[in-house]
Amino acid sequence: MKRRWKLSIGISAGLTLLAGVVAGLDAADRAFPPPLEKVQVVSTEVLDADGALLRAFATPEGRWRLKTAAQDVDPRFLKMLVAYEDQRFYSHAGVDPLALGRAALQFITNGRIVSGASTLSMQVARLIEPRENRSFSAKFLQLVRALQIERRLSKQEILEIYLTHAPYGGNLEGVRAASLAYFGKEPRRLTVAEAALLVALPQSPEGRRPDRHARNAKEARERVLVRAAVADVTGAGEAERAVSEAIPMRRLQLPAYAAHLSEAAIRKRPSIKQHKTTLKRNIQQGLEQVAREATSRLSPKVSLAMVMADVTTGAIVGEVGSADYFDATRSGWIDMTRVLRSPGSTLKPFIYGLAFEQGIVSQETIIEDRPADFFGYRPKNFDMSYQGDVSVRQALQLSLNVPAVRLLDAVGPSRLMIRFRRADVRPVLPPNEAPGLAIGLGGVGITLKDLVQAYAALANRGQPVLLGNGLDRQPMPIDGEPLLEPQAVWQVADILSDVLPPQGSRKLGIAYKTGTSYGYRDAWSVGYDGRYVLGVWVGRPDNGAVPGIAGYQTAAPILFEAFTKSGVPITPLPPAPAGAMRLAQADLPISQRRFATTAAGLFSASTREPAPQIVYPPEGARVDLGARSGEISPLVLKLQGGRAPFRWLANGRPLDELSRRRVNEWTPDGAGYSTLTVIDAAGRAASVKIFVE
Repeated sequence: MKRRWKLSIGISAGLTLLAGVVAGLDAADRAFPPPLEKVQVVSTEVLDADGALLRAFATPEGRWRLKTAAQDVDPRFLKMLVAYEDQRFYSHAGVDPLALGRAALQFITNGRIVSGASTLSMQVARLIEPRENRSFSAKFLQLVRALQIERRLSKQEILEIYLTHAPYGGNLEGVRAASLAYFGKEPRRLTVAEAALLVALPQSPEGRRPDRHARNAKEARERVLVRAAVADVTGAGEAERAVSEAIPMRRLQLPAYAAHLSEAAIRKRPSIKQHKTTLKRNIQQGLEQVAREATSRLSPKVSLAMVMADVTTGAIVGEVGSADYFDATRSGWIDMTRVLRSPGSTLKPFIYGLAFEQGIVSQETIIEDRPADFFGYRPKNFDMSYQGDVSVRQALQLSLNVPAVRLLDAVGPSRLMIRFRRADVRPVLPPNEAPGLAIGLGGVGITLKDLVQAYAALANRGQPVLLGNGLDRQPMPIDGEPLLEPQAVWQVADILSDVLPPQGSRKLGIAYKTGTSYGYRDAWSVGYDGRYVLGVWVGRPDNGAVPGIAGYQTAAPILFEAFTKSGVPITPLPPAPAGAMRLAQADLPISQRRFATTAAGLFSASTREPAPQIVYPPEGARVDLGARSGEISPLVLKLQGGRAPFRWLANGRPLDELSRRRVNEWTPDGAGYSTLTVIDAAGRAASVKIFVE
C-alpha cells in the first residue's frame, strides 16, 4: 500500500514537471520564436518554358541559394542524407534522445566531444541562426530551436530548408546550387558517387571543397558510401564502383542565359522569385553560342541580335539581345531586339506578295531593272548596276531595288502599311511624312521583334500571329483578315526558298530574305520554315556605319548557323494551296507577260479610256453561294471602264479565257476569303476582296 502511494506521488510529480516543462516551452516559444523569415531569402530564378533554369541571381549578400523542394532532388540522395545525418529523422520531435545519450557517453568516456548528435532539425536551426563557437549554450539553443521548428513545420518543410540552405563551400548554398556548380546539372538524377559527395560536403564545406581539397572530398565521400552501404541505401557493389569515380576538380558557372529578358523580368516584377518565360533553353543555348562565335568575326563596336519564334503558338523560343551583355565596347547592355532600325530590303517580300495577290504579276512576268525616276525619287541597286529585263522571280531573289519600287508604286505604299497593321506591326515613318516609295528600300523604322512578327504571318500561311514578349504577354492568333492571301504567301515562299544559301552554308529548306540599310548601318536576314521564324540583325548600337557590312555576306551566315545550332528540326514549308501554281512565261495571259509602268506608277497605255473598275461584287462583300451545303453557285462578275479584252483572275489564278464582255461568272472552290482581279488590254488592273459563304 505504501509502495503504491509512493508510486502515485512520483507519477503525479512527473506529470506536473512535464506539464511545467511544456508550459515553459510554450511560453518561451511565444516570447522567443525562431526567425523562420530568414529562410525566405533565396536567389531569384528565370526559367524556360519547361521549368529549366535559364539564369539565377545571387541573394543580396552574394549567395547562390536556389530554392529546392524534395521532388527536385534524386530520391537516393534523400535516403543517403537521412541515413548519414539523422537515421531517426522521421520519428523524433527535433531532438534524438538516443543520439544525445550516445554523445554524452562518448564525452564522458573520452573527455571530449566525439559526436554532436545533431539532427537535421538542429542543423536547420544552426543554418537559421549561425553561431561561431561550439559551446554548450549554443548547442542548447539549437536543441530548443529544433523543438520549436518541429512544432511549426512538417518534416518535408524542414528537409527542404536544409536542401536550400546547407553550405557547400564559397558562396554556394543548397544542393541545387552545388549540383549545378560541381556537376553542371540539376540534382534530379545523380549517380551514387555524386549523391554521396553532396551529402558529405556540408559537414566541412570549406575543408572538403572538391575544387580546392579534392583528397578531403574523396575521403569524406567514401565515409558516406560506407554508411549508405550499411544502411542498404545503395545496392550490392554500387558503393565500391562509386569509390573509383572521379571527383570534380573545378567549379562550373551556373546557367546564365537570356540576360536581357531576365533583367526585364526582374524590373517588371522584382518581388517574384521565379520568373517563367516562353524560351526553350536548348534553343537559347544554341543561339547564344552562335552569337559568341560570330562576335569574334565582327568588327569592334559591332553587335548582333536574334529572335526566334514558333508560329504555331506565337511563343518566342529564343532571344539574344546583343553579342555580349557584359561587353561595354559593343554596348552589350542594350537590347537590340527592341530598337528601331531601318529594315533595308527585308520588306520587299510583302510588296511582291501584294502584287501577286492583286494579279498584277506572276513569278515569270518580265519586269524592267533599269534606271527610273518616280517624281524625283531615283532608286538604285545595291551594287549600282542594272540587270535589264528580268523575271519577277529573279528580281526578288536578287533583291533588285528598281523592280521592287515599280511594284510598290503599283500596289500603293499606303496599302502596304495597312497590311502591316493587320499583323499588329507598325513601321515608324520619319516625322511628318506620309507613306512613300522609300518604304520598299528601308525608309521606315522597325524593330527586329516586329520584323519577325511580320514574317511569322508568311510562315503561318498569311494569317498573322501576335508574338508574346517572352514573359507575361501571352502569344495569340490575331482575329481578322490575313496579312496576305495564302496563294500569294505561297508564291513568295516558293521564290525565297530557292535563294542560294550564303557561301559556306548548306541548304536547309528554309525561305529567307536579307537586307542592308542605307549607309551600311544595318545587316538583316530573316528566314522561316513551316513552323519557326528566325530574325538576325547585325550593326552598331550607336547607329554608326560599318564599312563592308551586308545582309547576305554578314547576317545570312549567322541565320543559317543559328537555325542549325538551335536544334529545331526543319519543318517543310506548306504545300501550294488551291489556285496557286508557278506558270511558265508562255502560259501567262498576255497582260501578265510583261510588267511596265510609267514614272507615276500607272500601267502604261496609250489610251484615254478610264481604268477598269469592278462594280460587283463590291470590296469586302460577303456573298452566300451555298458553300455550306456543298453545292456552290457561280458568282456574277461585273466591271466598268477599261479596254477589252479582259483577263479575270481569282486568287492569282487566271480564269479559262479572255473575255470581251463586261459581265462574267466565276465558281469558287469553297468558302473563305478570295481576291478577284481584272486586267484590261492596256495592262491596267482592279481588285476586290470578298468572303464566300
